[in-house]
Amino acid sequence: MEAPSLGGIRVRQGDGEKVRLARGASLTDLAEKIGADPAALVQALFHLGEMVTATQSVPDETLQVLGSELNYEIEVVSPEDEDRELLESFDIEFGEDTGGEEELVARPPVVTVMGHVDHGKTKLLDALRKTNVVAGEAGGITQKIGAYQVSTEVDDQERKITFIDTPGHEAFTAMRARGAKSTDIAVLVVAADDGVMPQTIEALNIARAAEVPVVVAVNKIDKPGADPSKVRGQLTEYGLVPEEYGGDTMFVNVSAITRDGLDDLLEAIVLTADAALDLRANDSMDSQGISIEGHLETGRGPIATVLVQRGTLRVGDSIVAGPAHGRVRAMINDAGESVKEAPPSMPVQVLGLTAVPGAGDSFLVVSDDRTARQIADRRSARLRAAAQAAGARRKTLDQLFEQLEKGEKQELKLILKGDGSGSVEALEEALSKIDVGDEVALQVIDRGVGGITETNVNLAAAFDAVIIGFNVRAQGKASELADRLGVDVRYYSVIYAAIDEIEAALKGMLKPVYEEAQLGQAEIRNIFRSSRAGVIAGCMITNGLVRRNASARLIRDGVVLTETTISSLRREKDDVTEVREGFECGLTLANYSDIRVGDVVETFEMREKERV
Repeated sequence: MEAPSLGGIRVRQGDGEKVRLARGASLTDLAEKIGADPAALVQALFHLGEMVTATQSVPDETLQVLGSELNYEIEVVSPEDEDRELLESFDIEFGEDTGGEEELVARPPVVTVMGHVDHGKTKLLDALRKTNVVAGEAGGITQKIGAYQVSTEVDDQERKITFIDTPGHEAFTAMRARGAKSTDIAVLVVAADDGVMPQTIEALNIARAAEVPVVVAVNKIDKPGADPSKVRGQLTEYGLVPEEYGGDTMFVNVSAITRDGLDDLLEAIVLTADAALDLRANDSMDSQGISIEGHLETGRGPIATVLVQRGTLRVGDSIVAGPAHGRVRAMINDAGESVKEAPPSMPVQVLGLTAVPGAGDSFLVVSDDRTARQIADRRSARLRAAAQAAGARRKTLDQLFEQLEKGEKQELKLILKGDGSGSVEALEEALSKIDVGDEVALQVIDRGVGGITETNVNLAAAFDAVIIGFNVRAQGKASELADRLGVDVRYYSVIYAAIDEIEAALKGMLKPVYEEAQLGQAEIRNIFRSSRAGVIAGCMITNGLVRRNASARLIRDGVVLTETTISSLRREKDDVTEVREGFECGLTLANYSDIRVGDVVETFEMREKERV
């Protein structure tokens, strides 16, 4: 029914019916669902104090507030549900093993290595794989996710284990959490000489949230001062009780340097997998899995490291990975060898995609290239709308008026380029948490994988943005163009160096805060009149000092009559800069002459206050 609503605007009222909208939907999308005029919804939202255009992506809360005013129940579809519905429209079942029990085969466990920074996660993996990964990491901190497969022998059977090496720095929490979501077992690495640290607990909580079994590797047992029993006692307080204490968590003492205990660790992982998990997958269906990391490589284009979770991925398959699509041109395993197919739980690098997928994006094999392109295009459109909604800075009428009075707040715009999608995402996540108050803001206007291009430089020049290059450099003439246009390009190889500099830059954009500092007071004892100088006050400095050109207040009977400055200051017949307590002087006030005997002149100055 048509009924007046929200300031007399006629909008069809609902009867409490449910309206489903995708995240990032616009008022036009809502208008189509409820049969209303988009312009009427724009006006209705204006009366609620929000200014939004008809085609602009609207945040979830705004849609729900408007829906409740119009008596509709707005349900914002989550990205996961929307993706599931998208795949269902193409008759694709994602995340499930199709077929019967007889088609399920055993698969290797996928293990995530987690723990505090510098507790030896990468060195432990390095020892397991007998290759040197840590030497290539800036500052000894893992900068991106890698996946590797190793073999061990348990009960005279060869068993494979897939390891995901997650970054160790706290800024990579999002990537570390994503690693846990794609894993079967978490190996918690704790240094025997250091014990349980804050990131150890953080990693344990992530593993628990992912509901995966935990195996504890007590590392660095070869170091002086190592105390494995102390680690066991500390983790018992957090609910990880060792088997030798009557619990169900396997603890293994290891040393990445001397290689002690490595076979025991691999055996503990296999035994935990056999005891706690049913690791089987259908290897004959169309392949599905998760993208662990993506990057651009010169001469080879976008490369995605994917973990096959079900089915077998083969060269020539049509594949969709997040918003990217393509045909698998080649696959490379963790040893750098080309392979023709990848069974469940095997990590491989895939060549042939049109773009770099994000860390954590799902991938699936579809029937043909056309279907792959359609799914990728719909995913891209959905991601753009969701990003616009998330980045929409809503301005209420009150906020607009405040900003008109104060002037727009300062904003630092950034363009992020990195060597991998996971690194870029983690950097953006860390930068978004920098908080220096409401006066300045940080906005990432563009992000991407690969070297810094001329397009990035031109965009930065147009928006007065700073380009952050993380493990990448400027390509071609981009550096020369940046110099010519005056674009600031910063290069980093360790993430916390970037965070520190950006935080310092944001603090530098803050307007200075001043506080008043009292200089002194003078009591007027006599008044003289001069044809040249006007009214001169003969004063005694009762405390502090009086300085020429300083700010001053004239106070009479406790009431401030005016605020002005000391225009001239004399002692006897000499012009002086300042006069201190206990001395007499003559002074004049700028543009003020109504002074009397007994008035008090108070001088002060505004000093910049250090921000806490």
